[in-house]
Amino acid sequence: MAFESLSDKLQNVFKKLRDKGTLTEQDLKEAMRQVRMALLEADVNYKVVKDFCKRVTDKAIGSQVLTSLTPGQQVIKIVDEEMTDLMGSDNDSSLIYGSTVPTVFMMVGLQGAGKTTMSAKLANMLKKKGKKPLLAACDVYRPAAVKQLQVLGDQIDVPVFEMGTEVSPVVIAEKAVEKARNSGCNLVIIDTAGRSEINEDLMQELEDIKKAVEPSEILLTVDAMTGQRAVDVAQGFDQRLDITGVILTKLDGDTRGGAALSIRAVTGKPIKFSGVGEKIGDIEEFHPDRMASRILGMGDVLTLIDKAQESMDTETAKKLSEKKPGEFTLDDYLLSMQQMKKMGGMNSILKMFPGMNQLTKGQEVDESSIKRIEAMILSMTPRERRRPQILDMSRKRRIVRGSGTSIQELNRFLKGYEQVKQMSKQFNGKGGKRRMMNMLGKLGGGSPMGF
Repeated sequence: MAFESLSDKLQNVFKKLRDKGTLTEQDLKEAMRQVRMALLEADVNYKVVKDFCKRVTDKAIGSQVLTSLTPGQQVIKIVDEEMTDLMGSDNDSSLIYGSTVPTVFMMVGLQGAGKTTMSAKLANMLKKKGKKPLLAACDVYRPAAVKQLQVLGDQIDVPVFEMGTEVSPVVIAEKAVEKARNSGCNLVIIDTAGRSEINEDLMQELEDIKKAVEPSEILLTVDAMTGQRAVDVAQGFDQRLDITGVILTKLDGDTRGGAALSIRAVTGKPIKFSGVGEKIGDIEEFHPDRMASRILGMGDVLTLIDKAQESMDTETAKKLSEKKPGEFTLDDYLLSMQQMKKMGGMNSILKMFPGMNQLTKGQEVDESSIKRIEAMILSMTPRERRRPQILDMSRKRRIVRGSGTSIQELNRFLKGYEQVKQMSKQFNGKGGKRRMMNMLGKLGGGSPMGF
């Protein structure tokens, strides 16, 4: 999970602060010493860490936080604000579109950072938002780079412009823009070549492409897991190309977070997107305030809502929302689970709720058990799904044979289903939201739902 190591350490520090009724300057200094160590171990730039801790300390002491009724919470609030500011603002993260059609986005980066895949992910995301993208294959050096982009383009039904590997990338970029203009595409995403390291030949070629097509965005793709090296790469590209933003790949596997917390402060350029998985849809807009909340264990409900809106089809959402209390059938249960899988699975969803990172620590949902639950439900007849109370031993034996499970698993699941059904009644009416959060808290500590 992204930032898991850093998040755990910071939450432990702040738990100690919250447990204290009053705070002294010495308490604050000791807490900030631990914060400093946690950030440095996360491979955050040393100067960034130093400035960050000084700002937090100055604000905490200067705003009479230590004499407030909830000093621990006030310090956390200051850390949250400063961490958000460190990573930028949502206004910085917005894409810049040109005044003429087509708009051109130029993707740059070193080999192995995931630039070609991210080009397709970005095209897919923007296509869903109403854009008509064209992908341009300008990496003529890496073996099979053009073919890779074509395969990805076919997956997302986005056209790919290519001229082989014997034509200059500058010419390909120019022709791609011309092709887009003539074919009704309003966005060109140029996948440029990378190198194992920054060198003069690479930079000169990228400068020539920039001059030829005048991109609205020059987006640098860097591997979040390389930590401080990602920051050094960002500085190198920015000095020659004046990049407009950064895309962090493999953020889902970066337990430390050094790159995300350093790049904006060191280069002045915002992080605009992050890659959070290998699938074509695993790309997120980067929101500094939401990311700070995740790091500090306060969840990210807004991103969860975004995922739900993107993943859940209209008919399913309408069907589930129209259910009356007590009408939650096993078919509905199955539908709900399938929608959650589209959103990234139970583990990723739970991590976005406030406090769930600590509650679920060491007790992650077994995704394979969800498949077993699906198999049990699909082994039932339509009548059994509507009225599971008719399941006698004979029917249960048939279901477990068909699903490859056991009577014990089926009974445990049915008990959990009845609890969810009862809770669905409670969520209707006054206090429903609070009760839902309480249920999720219990779910994180382990439930009988078969997870």
